[in-house]
Amino acid sequence: MSRYVFKMPDLGEGTVSAEVVEWKVKVGDTVKEDQVIAEVMTDKAAVEIPSPVTGRVVSITGQPGDMVAVGSELIAFDTSDTPASDGAPSAKSAAPAIAAAAISAATPQAAAAATPAAAPASASRVMASPATRRKAHVAGVDLATVNGTGPGGRISARDLEAVISGKDGGAAKPAARAPRKGVEEIKIIGVRRVIAERMSAAKRNIPHFAYVEEVDVTELEALRQYLNSRLPKGALSLTYLPFLVAALVRVLESFPQCNALHDAERNLILRHSAVHVGIATQTPDGLKVPVVKHAEARSLHDLAAEIRRVSEAARTNKATRDELMGSTITVTSLGRLGGIASTPVINAPEVAIVGVNKAVERAVVVDGAIAILRVMNLSSSFDHRFVDGFDAAAMIQALKERLEHPATIFIQD
Repeated sequence: MSRYVFKMPDLGEGTVSAEVVEWKVKVGDTVKEDQVIAEVMTDKAAVEIPSPVTGRVVSITGQPGDMVAVGSELIAFDTSDTPASDGAPSAKSAAPAIAAAAISAATPQAAAAATPAAAPASASRVMASPATRRKAHVAGVDLATVNGTGPGGRISARDLEAVISGKDGGAAKPAARAPRKGVEEIKIIGVRRVIAERMSAAKRNIPHFAYVEEVDVTELEALRQYLNSRLPKGALSLTYLPFLVAALVRVLESFPQCNALHDAERNLILRHSAVHVGIATQTPDGLKVPVVKHAEARSLHDLAAEIRRVSEAARTNKATRDELMGSTITVTSLGRLGGIASTPVINAPEVAIVGVNKAVERAVVVDGAIAILRVMNLSSSFDHRFVDGFDAAAMIQALKERLEHPATIFIQD
């Protein structure tokens, strides 16, 4: 037997180890050179590892969730039946190809991403959204028994509903009020591990200062409706988000301390002239923050298109590493689930995050009379080490004024 050992490569940026997220092969499988054999996660990115040779897998190191040090044995092949080469590639020489296979970033600016949609589902890893998992749990359905018809075997809500109703011969709907038993153990690995670590570090290290302000968006809603009425047939309508980002860009000109990053290693605050806005996006694989670069140089419709593009890229695991890095301030919105108020966690190393809550019609007293206005809350958090409470409140008040009088968003002062 000609045994070739492939070691965990150096994935760059000071990486000393990587977490095994998923093996795409098993002992005994025959693989071809450049075939994806594993997905690993560093603190910076989720990376697909291609095979450096053609051969049969004889051993693998680490199970999902295990950390493997750079330079340690990752996988071994029997290359006896494959054509001889001038020399098998080393882990170091394979690193550029592996770096090119990085599928997303999990940086302080972006808690990252995910199994490729085209990859087959592992027998031990059921692919389904959190909502589908919750519904299956309530219905008493083991997702491992459900046939997924989505990309890569992902189980859709329709697949689960078919099983619950018994249409595909799967698990029968449980009897009403039947007791449920069992505990599902879910290992905290990959994207969820990185999210957990980043959120914990942010709350542990950053003294958050929360500020909530009510905004009358009646005029903004009228403008939004008017502009949407002028769009070509079939064009996607404007939401509040591009207006908010456009207003935020203008406001940050007077509050540069909120468009900044904390460089803890050098003990510096880096105030940026450019405004790179992170758009907190919920995806089937967890929270990601794709970035709209140079928001200060974009028109309203350009902002809307770019917000939509990067958000969709994040949701479908098509966002590039660059698109998930480099934000200087983040905007987070739960849309129709926005609630009354929230306390968003700062996207370190940024120093501010602006949260948007649900817009609703409400009876409000105006000049002694009751009026029906459309009202929305802004729930924001600031790093109190570098943004004083007065400045945080003043910034949100300035943002409130722009949104309540939306024409001022587009007037050069």
